[in-house]
Amino acid sequence: MITLENLSKSFRSTSGSVVALDDVTLDVPTGVIAGVVGPAGAGKSTLARVLSLRERPDSGVFRLDGLNTGTLDERTLRLARSRIGVVPSGGSLLAQRTAAGNVALPLEQAGMDGPKRRERVGRVLDLIGLTRQAATYPAELSPGQRQRVAVARALVGDPAVVLADDPTADLDEDGAAGVLAVLDRARAELGVTVLVATQDTSVVRRIADDVAVLEHGRLLESGRILELIRDPDSLVAQAVLPAIDPDARGDYPRVADVVLIGFAAIGSLLPEATSRFGTDISVIGGGVTRIGETPVARFRVGLSGERTDSALGWLAERGGAVRQLARGPRGVVAA
Repeated sequence: MITLENLSKSFRSTSGSVVALDDVTLDVPTGVIAGVVGPAGAGKSTLARVLSLRERPDSGVFRLDGLNTGTLDERTLRLARSRIGVVPSGGSLLAQRTAAGNVALPLEQAGMDGPKRRERVGRVLDLIGLTRQAATYPAELSPGQRQRVAVARALVGDPAVVLADDPTADLDEDGAAGVLAVLDRARAELGVTVLVATQDTSVVRRIADDVAVLEHGRLLESGRILELIRDPDSLVAQAVLPAIDPDARGDYPRVADVVLIGFAAIGSLLPEATSRFGTDISVIGGGVTRIGETPVARFRVGLSGERTDSALGWLAERGGAVRQLARGPRGVVAA
């Protein structure tokens, strides 16, 4: 587990001190993919450097599986670093080395013998789907393939944690999808804890279990993504759920926003509430997306009938996140 306790980090600049991380407290459970999202300058890259043990915080504690990394001597610090694989953003491969040679580099630097090194390299090249490109040089690979090789290099030392700093930056849709699939496979097949720092909220929507939102170095929100989206006012819900036109009201006596999670809930709860309570429920906005492999819907619904309150209460009891929109003067619905 990764545990951050009141972590702060500042840098000096020509204009004074710049706070990159400001009292950040965060837990990342073992074996999950966690996304750290925020705009440029939010502190994501600084956090990744602290977690890779390349930067020390000014204050606070970073624990790796309970071990306080701030108390480690140089030898123990090197051992701790070996448990953390890093996927840099952008071009990080050596042009004069093949894909296999780039992946093998950390093992060569660690002094691993040839047969064991080749076995490790072959295993991770198979994991990223580039076994046939083992002897290919970076210039002959697509940008997405090059980034998958960078992921393989981070994985080849059998780390417990992989940190990926903006791993899909400047990649096309296919290239980004390939990199995210590899990170997901690493978590599923190798049990690696993955932390992805990114500006792209679609990355979080596609692969993350947990999410943390940074802005100006401060942690604004964190937790399980499927829990956070139940609150329509959460930053994560606003970023990853289907948008709703704020003017979508219709001529209904009652209007509500409903978040439904899972195939069964999306397919059956609204029709069943309609028949069970004799209530007309019409979708007037929103849509369906996926959080990882889980379908998630955010609908704005208009309701009419004598038992609309019962219908909405029943939806909430069965796991739907329901927020009724207040009615203003003369029955006009207001957010």
